[in-house]
Amino acid sequence: MSTLQQDVVFEHLKSIIDPELGINIVDLGLVYGVDIADSNVTVRMTLTSPACPLGAVIQGQVHQALTKLPWVKEPKVQLVWTPRWDPHAMCSEETKMQLGIL
Repeated sequence: MSTLQQDVVFEHLKSIIDPELGINIVDLGLVYGVDIADSNVTVRMTLTSPACPLGAVIQGQVHQALTKLPWVKEPKVQLVWTPRWDPHAMCSEETKMQLGIL
């Protein structure tokens, strides 16, 4: 697994904006990890709530973002609920300030 490839995946995922909060899913801390094996890429992620009405839309956008990478042949999105998402999991102080967490 290449760190460069992981960085590219994360950059593509930053284009996906949570429709309710208006912030990308990486900065929100919804992406827990990216696993790359050859041309197979699995994104492990969560949603802000298990009852998120736009969960399927966000998952579809993640899948679509992965298919735009020419070296990805088998994109997968794995939804996980442990650990539960918490606003303190956000990646940037700017994002926390934007949502009034700080």
